[in-house]
Amino acid sequence: MQRLRTQEILAAVRSALAEDIGRGDVTTLATVPANAKTVAVMRAREPLVVAGLDFAQAAFRQLSSSARIKSLARDGQRVKAGARLLRISGPARAILSAERVALNFVQRLSGVATLTAQFANAIRGARARILDTRKTTPGWRRFEKYAVVCGGGRNHRFGLYDLVLIKDNHLAALRGAQPNPITAAVRCARARSPQLQIEVEADTLKQVEQAVAAGADIILLDNMKPGQLRVAVKFVAGRAKTEASGGVNLNTVRTIAKTGVDFISVGALTHSARSVDIGLDFED
Repeated sequence: MQRLRTQEILAAVRSALAEDIGRGDVTTLATVPANAKTVAVMRAREPLVVAGLDFAQAAFRQLSSSARIKSLARDGQRVKAGARLLRISGPARAILSAERVALNFVQRLSGVATLTAQFANAIRGARARILDTRKTTPGWRRFEKYAVVCGGGRNHRFGLYDLVLIKDNHLAALRGAQPNPITAAVRCARARSPQLQIEVEADTLKQVEQAVAAGADIILLDNMKPGQLRVAVKFVAGRAKTEASGGVNLNTVRTIAKTGVDFISVGALTHSARSVDIGLDFED
């Protein structure tokens, strides 16, 4: 995962500020003097893994070039409840108007990082690694996948363009192909995109055998029970990487990891992570 570029952070922040402020922050403009100055601290209100601080800094700086911001934590850092993340000093109007946008980014991305860290901790000591999926918020994929890495996970494919993943519906479209749909699909994919790795989704042990014979680089073991996973991993015997998917949660992930799979993909990292509790407190 490459670090997020300044321009993509700014584009997202500018869009969010325009959405929130619109024609103007009527409450702040009516109640806060134009020359008022203040100091505010962004603080974690629960234990969490930090992600997205650059978005918060960009939000405050977009509304005030004179704002002074001090980072008190870093992305990927585990912090306790009460930990200070940022200190912002400058025009009160700018800080108030940027507050919600800044918090939204950090709360959401830190939520993804925190949940990922929980999954990574649950399988500590196992060979498996936690992967994300494409089940991301539209327009936020880069950001959420960045947060996954902050939490100790790894990124699966970013889109439909950087990995061949032959799934059940692709195989259904090749029903009747010889010698079997998996072999036919892998041959076609290898011919068209020789530079890309090929992953095949297998719902049964027979499909695992076919995927290995076809030369798949990765085999996605979909919704298999632990016993089936162990048999599949033993059969593959290192001839391809193995990825477990489906039915993965914090209660099951360690059992899945103990089967010997190389990867465990978890859609919940991005589609079900809650925003963590972070606040902005104004100091006297």
